Amino acid sequence: MDKPASQSAQPSIAVVVPVLNEAEAIEASLSALSGHTGFREIIVVDGGSEDATCDVAGKMADAIGKGTIRVLKASRGRALQMNRGAQACQSEILLFVHADTRLPMSAAERIGQAMRSGHVWGRFDVRLDDHHPFFRLMERSMNWRSALSGIATGDQAIFVRREAFDALGGYAPIGLMEDIELCRRLKRVGRPALIHDKVTVSTRRWRRHGIARTVLLMWVLRLLYWFGVSDDRLVRRYRSTG
Repeated sequence: MDKPASQSAQPSIAVVVPVLNEAEAIEASLSALSGHTGFREIIVVDGGSEDATCDVAGKMADAIGKGTIRVLKASRGRALQMNRGAQACQSEILLFVHADTRLPMSAAERIGQAMRSGHVWGRFDVRLDDHHPFFRLMERSMNWRSALSGIATGDQAIFVRREAFDALGGYAPIGLMEDIELCRRLKRVGRPALIHDKVTVSTRRWRRHGIARTVLLMWVLRLLYWFGVSDDRLVRRYRSTG
């Protein structure tokens, strides 16, 4: 017996890309995203860049045409930017992707399969774009921790049904840990789909600030968050590291 169209059809997907001073990365990001056939909308949301991010993104949108890519502006803060992008799109599924993350070509197909199997949200496994053994250990740790906890980070390209995202009120307007906070609420709706096709994530922030320092900072901030330290204090701690 054939499945009803609502269960068998590929859902429409909108990709939301929050950016801030990403002039060097956004062209490659949008070029890669536009190469996927399963995305209905690509929404770039700028949080007040002081470089040429918006100009580069706008030129890419004009070059690709057909209204596929739109460039919006929002107040600074990833949560606020992603909420702005979600509000602007019409698709059934929201897929949140960082500018330095590359999706597997199977992304739209895997998301469709997850939705048809009854999942409301999910995330991808991660591959880091550096061959250093430390990064192999890091990516395995990230994927294992996420699978065990049901919590994803923004690097893992979180996707969610639009109706569920709206029902939960979207991302909380906080400066850090907005991805973890959203996942905690989404877990009450259902366990995430764990897609093992990997997104490729840049290691630029580890290289820029130092591997050990960056890892230690992430662990400290996450620990403080779980102990209930306020968002203001977390943001101050993060900014104090430069």
